Amino acid sequence: MLVFVKKLQIKQISFFTIENKFVIFKGGDIFMSHPSKIDKVFRDIVHNFIYVENQIILDLINSKEIQRLRRIKQLGTSYLTYSCAEHSRFNHSLGTYEVMRRLLATLESNGYVVFKEEEKMLCLCAALLHDIGHGPFSHAIEKVTEKRHENWTREIIEGDTSVNRILRDIDENFPKYVADIISKMYPNKLIVSLITSQLDVDRIDYLLRDSIISGVPYGLFDLERLLRVLVIHNGEVVVKERGLHNVEQFVLARYYMYWQVYFHPVTRSAEIILRKIFQRAKKLYQEGWLKDCFLPKSVESLLKGDLTLEDYLQLDEVMLLYCFKEWAKCNDIILSDLCDRFLNRRLFKYKKCGNNFVKNPMMWMKLQDAFKEAYKKRNEEFFDFYFAIDTPSDVPYDFYKPSEKEEQFAINVLKNNSLVELSRESKVINALTGTEMVEHRVYFADDKIDLNDSNLKEILDEIER
Repeated sequence: MLVFVKKLQIKQISFFTIENKFVIFKGGDIFMSHPSKIDKVFRDIVHNFIYVENQIILDLINSKEIQRLRRIKQLGTSYLTYSCAEHSRFNHSLGTYEVMRRLLATLESNGYVVFKEEEKMLCLCAALLHDIGHGPFSHAIEKVTEKRHENWTREIIEGDTSVNRILRDIDENFPKYVADIISKMYPNKLIVSLITSQLDVDRIDYLLRDSIISGVPYGLFDLERLLRVLVIHNGEVVVKERGLHNVEQFVLARYYMYWQVYFHPVTRSAEIILRKIFQRAKKLYQEGWLKDCFLPKSVESLLKGDLTLEDYLQLDEVMLLYCFKEWAKCNDIILSDLCDRFLNRRLFKYKKCGNNFVKNPMMWMKLQDAFKEAYKKRNEEFFDFYFAIDTPSDVPYDFYKPSEKEEQFAINVLKNNSLVELSRESKVINALTGTEMVEHRVYFADDKIDLNDSNLKEILDEIER
């Protein structure tokens, strides 16, 4: 006996539930059948349980492209600063999916049924897959590939991959819809805002997860309460007036996490060494000096600059760390030393630059000249690989950036049935709005130069003023 629980239309596609199976008819023919209701649970340190209730989601989780994220750390090199920060992009992807699932359920239970079944599936798939394009050591590797992870995400979702085949089982255009949501090109801006905005499921999960697992309290906020005060008004997710303090807590959590964790000077030192490793390896490869070193095909493609999707999906932190172990034994004194530094946490020292120093262009020139001369006494090439200026910056909250072509998704508060932009309602957030927080730091290998050099000592004494 066939029991039809639901029938929905997305173009010429019909979704049915028949005897607990999620069945899709197209032109009268069944072309895909999955159990619609399953009961799979993942234990999670942030959300306690992550509930997977649809076979399609479970198939995506089990795909090799998602499983690859187990071998990519969520916080890149932060484990060298916070020893517990060993969690993976896989953990965060599942957590983002769970926040989306709970948000949709909360909105629906509160009477805000704004999504059709196929739109819910789009939201859940986009949440799960939003970080699938990240490479090993995350943002540091983008400096080498010269290609953002968002671009790799689209290629993975729309390319010849397991993920693409699973999504095409729903509809031929389903991969494009998911990729469009993640890249903010999907026409339904409400759905886009759930994935990418200043109050989205991605940020909600990573702030809590990174804070809890790193062992720092800076990113904590009341998730249960935050979800309960979110409502739909005129086609956008907004905050109830009584939830003002909850969203303040969320924005401040992001501010603290960026400066205490993500931009931590030790983490940035490790990232700089990573970039210097690839800078040196690329130079040696181009000059033919890496041919006797361990060099997997995907890493060779990375150094050549012709990385294919297949090569990119082979890259993970296990492979790169093994490369570093092998390169630490090579004959090049710079590459071997940089690899040993990264593997054994012999990081660069740093000095934070004071405001007076930063505002004086002549001092920057004097600084670089002093280091260049000091390094030259040891080795002509040392300056290029043992010196860096780092300028981390962040805008904690903003509703508009003049440098961007279009307005950002503001966080709006529902007050007396009218919308008020968050910074106009909160004095706390107003103080942070549009303010770019910047630090200037100088990194160097103190064992490769003579710190008693008169010129260098003079500039180092002035740098913090």
